[in-house]
Amino acid sequence: MFDQTRDLRQNRGSFMGETDLRTRIKEMLVKSLMLQVTPDQIGDDLPLFGANGLGLDSIDALELVVSMEKTFGVGVPSSEVAGKALQTVNTIHDYILEKQSAAA
Repeated sequence: MFDQTRDLRQNRGSFMGETDLRTRIKEMLVKSLMLQVTPDQIGDDLPLFGANGLGLDSIDALELVVSMEKTFGVGVPSSEVAGKALQTVNTIHDYILEKQSAAA
């Protein structure tokens, strides 16, 4: 039987290693937002906004969108999309891969 999930994962990996992309996202977060943590301290599923996570706010969200565009060539067209895409490192990772594969 055809395994779409496995096939999708293999195709995703063709852009760059998924671990490497997550590392680059974390490095971008720390550098662009001048966070007082190291990239290694940011969990892949840690909420970026709110008290139970990194505690980012709306100004940080704007900085994050600009940094994503500069670093990965991926824009965020609306606050609705941002609300879904910018929740965690994993959601940013999936959003970047989705946009890069659509552009390819």
